Amino acid sequence: MENRLSGKRTAILAGITLTAAAVFLARLIQWQVVQAEMYSDINGYDVYTITGDNIRGEIFDVNGEPLARNIASYRIVLNKLFIRSDELNGIIADLTDITEKCGEKWTDILPVVIDKNGDPVFDYNNKSEADSLINSTGCPDPQELLMALAEKYGCGDYPAEISRRIVSVRYNMERMAFSREKPYIFADNLSERSMAAISERMSGIRGVSIESAARRTYINGSAAPHIVGVTGLISQEEYEELRDQGYSYTDIVGKSGIEAAFETELRGTPGKMIYEEDEDGNITLVRTEPASPGSSVYLTIDSRLQVKAQQALQEAVQQANDYAEMVGDKNMGADCKGAAAVVLNVRDFSVLCAASWPGYDLASYYDDYETLAGDEASPLFDRAFAGALAPGSTFKPLTASAALQEGKIGQHTLITCNGVYTENGLRLWCMGYHGDQELDSAMVNSCNVYFAEAGRRLGIELLDKYAVRCGLGVKTGVEVYESAGTLAGPEYSSLMGTKWYSASVSPAAIGQSDNQFTPLQLAAYAATIANNGTRLKTHVVDRIVSADGKTVTKTRSQLADSMWVSSENLNAVKKAMLHAAESYGPLADYPVKVAGKTGTAENSGSDHANFICFAPYDDPQIAIAVMVEHGAKSYVAVTAAQKIMDAYFSADEPPVPIRGER
Repeated sequence: MENRLSGKRTAILAGITLTAAAVFLARLIQWQVVQAEMYSDINGYDVYTITGDNIRGEIFDVNGEPLARNIASYRIVLNKLFIRSDELNGIIADLTDITEKCGEKWTDILPVVIDKNGDPVFDYNNKSEADSLINSTGCPDPQELLMALAEKYGCGDYPAEISRRIVSVRYNMERMAFSREKPYIFADNLSERSMAAISERMSGIRGVSIESAARRTYINGSAAPHIVGVTGLISQEEYEELRDQGYSYTDIVGKSGIEAAFETELRGTPGKMIYEEDEDGNITLVRTEPASPGSSVYLTIDSRLQVKAQQALQEAVQQANDYAEMVGDKNMGADCKGAAAVVLNVRDFSVLCAASWPGYDLASYYDDYETLAGDEASPLFDRAFAGALAPGSTFKPLTASAALQEGKIGQHTLITCNGVYTENGLRLWCMGYHGDQELDSAMVNSCNVYFAEAGRRLGIELLDKYAVRCGLGVKTGVEVYESAGTLAGPEYSSLMGTKWYSASVSPAAIGQSDNQFTPLQLAAYAATIANNGTRLKTHVVDRIVSADGKTVTKTRSQLADSMWVSSENLNAVKKAMLHAAESYGPLADYPVKVAGKTGTAENSGSDHANFICFAPYDDPQIAIAVMVEHGAKSYVAVTAAQKIMDAYFSADEPPVPIRGER
C-alpha cells in the first residue's frame, strides 16, 4: 500500500513541478516574443531573478493516510518588470472589477472601508493595521488618510470606491516589497471557471498573468488539527528572522504544529529564473534553477484512533453535563466544556493519539478563526499537550512507588484511615472510613489518608525527584509545543512568592496542592510504569521522507530517564493498579486486563475527572491518559478510556500498528 501511495505522491509532485516549469516557460515566451515591443520603454536592472514557489512536502499519519497535501490552484500575478507606472492603476481597477464579478476575492487588507453612506471609516476588525497606518501617515481621520494615500498613488481622479480599491492594492504592494524581482500575488485560489474568465478579460494586458500554483489543503482536517498545524503568509517578524535563509515577503510558512516545527524539512527549495536585460531592453534567459520539493513528514498518529478518541471525549463532556442536570447541581459537571486524551505506544513512547475536544477543522481555520477565537470552550487550545490540570488521585501510584523504593512503607504496611488526615494543622478528608489499609486496598479505595501519610514520610524533595523521573513537571520531548506543567514544592512556591509549608507535601502526594500536569505527561508517566520504570522520549514523528523517496530519517527511541524503582516494588504498584481498574464499572469485565487509576481533582467549579491506565496488563502495548475538565465524576474519564481501548483492540477493524522493540 505504501509503495502505491509513494508512487502516486511522486507522480503528483512531478506534475506540480512540470506545471511550474511550464508556467516559467510560458512567461519566457510572453516576455521574449509577445511583449518584445514594449521592452524599449523599460528601464530596469541589468540582471534580475524571478523566484518561483517552493513545493511544500506533505504530512501523513502512521498508515500513510494524507493529513496535509498540495493541490493545483490558480492565481493572478502582477509583474512590475512589464508594467509601466502610468498603467498600473488602470490595470488594478480592471482586475478588481472582473475578479469580484467572478465571485472571487482579491487581497484587501486596507483598514479603511466605505460605509453605506459612502463615507470612509476605519475597519477596526483590523485594528493593528489601522493603528500602524495612522502612525505611519499621521492621519487619524479616515477621510484625510484615504485622500493622502490616493494622492500618493495618483488615483484621486477615480470614483471613490474604485480609488479605494486601487489604494488598497498599492498599499499592500508596498508592504509586500513589490519590485521587478518580487511579483505581487493579486488574488489566489481561483476556480477554473474564474481563471478562464479573468484570463480572457485581461488577455494582452502586459504584466498580468494567471499562474498555476500548489495550494495547501487538509484532508480530514478535524482529525488532529493541533498537531498538524496550519500555514500562512509570513509575518514581518518571521521575515526578519528568516530572510537570510532565502525567504521573501510573499512566502507561506508553517504557523503552528508540525507545519511550523518542521518548516525547514517541509519547505523545499523554490525554483529560480535568472534573466539579463541589455541597454536596449532585450531580455535573455541566463539560467534556470529547478525547484526541489520539500520532504514529507509521517506522524505516529493513527487517524482512525484519533477520530474515535475525539468522539469519546465529546461524549464524556456530554455525560458530565447530563449528570449535573440529573442531580440538579451545577458543580457536578455543568461547567464541563473540554477534555483531552493521549495514547502512547509503551514500546517506544510514540504518540498514537492526542485528541483535544472541542477541536476545529484545518480546512476552514482562517474562515472560522474569529468564531473559534471567541468560543469560551477554547477549541484552538491544545488540551492534550498544553492543558495542565491537577492530576488528583492519578498521582497516587507515583507516591506509592517512591515510598516503597525509599523504604518509607512496605507492601503490607498498615495505615489506619479514620476518614480524615491531620498533621501539623493540616486536615485532609478521605472519601470513606477505610480502617487499616495496605498498598493494594489503599489503591482500590483511593484512600487519601494512606497516601497523605506516605507522602509525609517521603518529604517533598524525594516525592518530586520521582515525579520528574516519570516526566511530571518537565517536558516530555515531543516535537511540537508542550507545557512543562507545574510540580508542587518549595521551588514553585518561591517562584510564586508564597511560602512552602512542610505539611503541604501531603496534599501534593494525593495529586493536589500546586501539581498540574498535561495529559501527555500523565500518559508518559503511565507508560513509564508499564515499561518497568524506563521512560523514553515521547515523539509524534515517525519518519521524514525526501521527495524522491530515497532518503528516510527514522525517529529512534531515546532514553529520557528511569524511575529507579525495583521490579518487586513496581510490580506491587502495577498489581494494585490492576485491582483498582477492576473495581471501576466500565472495566470490571473488560476482555483485556487493564491497570489504572482514577482521579478527581478539586478546583474552582466542578472537580476535574482524570484517568490513567495501561493495557494489556501482562504485556503492555498502550498507555492512556484522559482528563475531563470539570467532569466531576471519574467514571466519565474511565468510560472515555474504555471506548478508546475498544477502538484500539477492536477485532473488526485493522489494528493500530505497534512499532518499536521492547
